[in-house]
Amino acid sequence: MGGDAGPEVVVEGLGLFCKQRADVDFILHGQPERIEPLLRQHKLSHRCTIIDHPDVVSMSAKPSSALRKARGTSMWGMIESVKQGDAVAGVSAGNTGALMAMSMLALRKMPGVHRPAMTALWPTLEGRSVVLDVGANLDADADQLVEFAVMGEAYARAVFGIERPTVGLLNIGAEDEKGPDAIKFAGEIMRTRDTGIDFYGYVEGNDISMGVVDVVVTDGFTGNVALKTAEGTARLVSRYVREALTSSLLSKAGAALASSGIRDLRTKLNPSSVNGGVLLGLNGVVVKSHGGADAEGYATAVKLAADLANSHYMEEVSAGLKRVSRLGITPETVE
Repeated sequence: MGGDAGPEVVVEGLGLFCKQRADVDFILHGQPERIEPLLRQHKLSHRCTIIDHPDVVSMSAKPSSALRKARGTSMWGMIESVKQGDAVAGVSAGNTGALMAMSMLALRKMPGVHRPAMTALWPTLEGRSVVLDVGANLDADADQLVEFAVMGEAYARAVFGIERPTVGLLNIGAEDEKGPDAIKFAGEIMRTRDTGIDFYGYVEGNDISMGVVDVVVTDGFTGNVALKTAEGTARLVSRYVREALTSSLLSKAGAALASSGIRDLRTKLNPSSVNGGVLLGLNGVVVKSHGGADAEGYATAVKLAADLANSHYMEEVSAGLKRVSRLGITPETVE
């Protein structure tokens, strides 16, 4: 029921997904009177079960307020279905803060996790990379950044199939002496201790899109600003290209000749192709779709959830956190 366009985009997205995959069925939490006509329209009734939830978390609700009124909402019902094992993963395009708060309350954090983190899949010149945190936590200390690195590495291994992903810490420069203390401490831990992480070192903002590393670790404030900046830049470039190719008859003719390349460019610049942020560090798979995602974007988020549920990333995250916890690392122990 969440997101900018409610159940219409969700059901249309499920329709796109179901054309590609026949091995997944769905539990839809929300208002049946709005959902059932859409299922009939997209011929999805046989793939979906509706659970009636009259209440909906508004996109503007504060997390504390949403928690007080959680039970009875479609968002809480979705998370409960994951907790009870009725669903292997949950997807929501609703209120991000409320989703994180409810997920933490119902699913609880994995042992060794101080704070869950939200990921983003980032298109790069080398393919894609994982960036976290992108909004779950405004700040993070050294221990938490190391935890993010462990979780992000396991996630990259599950999603990309890379045996040993490389990890970088987002900083304002590559030099050891640059950056705030939390980043310096985290970098020292991953350079000198046996965390099992293939630590590349510091990376800068321009390195993300270059694909210098497979996993980029940062705090939620910085990660969210970087993510929104990249999304805005992609839309700006798309608009510039479109205007350039339609500005005259000659440019239109050139666009016709280069149509296959332009389609490829449009696909790479389309945010819908990488939609879906996973809440890492919880005892269950929950994927946050962008609230403004179109049907194609929602289908991408659903595919991510289904693929992740079939992976072993939670076991790998747990093993990595246990390995780090045995080191007994705190920022004060790093000299």
